Amino acid sequence: MIRDLQILINLVLFLAVFGASVVALVDAMRRPTTAFPAAGKRTKQFWTTILGVATAVAFVAIPYPLGLGLLSFLALGSAVAALVYLYDVKPALGPARRGPRGPRGPGSGSGW
Repeated sequence: MIRDLQILINLVLFLAVFGASVVALVDAMRRPTTAFPAAGKRTKQFWTTILGVATAVAFVAIPYPLGLGLLSFLALGSAVAALVYLYDVKPALGPARRGPRGPRGPGSGSGW
């Protein structure tokens, strides 16, 4: 019983690391290339490479019933990369822009 609970908690933690890595990677890919140096951060290529590797490692590290369970000790590095991006880089980049005109809000003239 306790063993099953430990396995479940372990699985949930690894899935959370994988989810955070995917969210960070997708956000980094959607940002304009010029936003990174303008915010005083490393380049977009640097962050997408780091987060791409972190996502791949987190995927391979997911434990047995769902994944391979390999390289699980490196999943901590994946968590660190994703959390640094999400809590340091992403806020410095400012709000995400959608398309060439930016986000649409009320009164933007886009309605009927």
